[in-house]
Amino acid sequence: MKYLARTPKDIGHAIRLARKAKKLTQNELADRSGVWQETISKVENGLPGTKLETVFDIFAALDLEFQVQERSKGSAESFEDIF
Repeated sequence: MKYLARTPKDIGHAIRLARKAKKLTQNELADRSGVWQETISKVENGLPGTKLETVFDIFAALDLEFQVQERSKGSAESFEDIF
């Protein structure tokens, strides 16, 4: 799976899709990641202010990795059109 993320909302959406693809509840992801379920909900809803360490803990629990690259010419609004 590959997700384009430019905003906290995009990251949250990608995490939610990855969690659901693995058939995990937020509580199960919380147990795997060591992050409170309430925090996972906030991240999935795109609320800003989450520590990077928390995002990486969630990524690790979902077996995801972070990749940095130059911005493509696609718009952030087109993210939803991918799915």
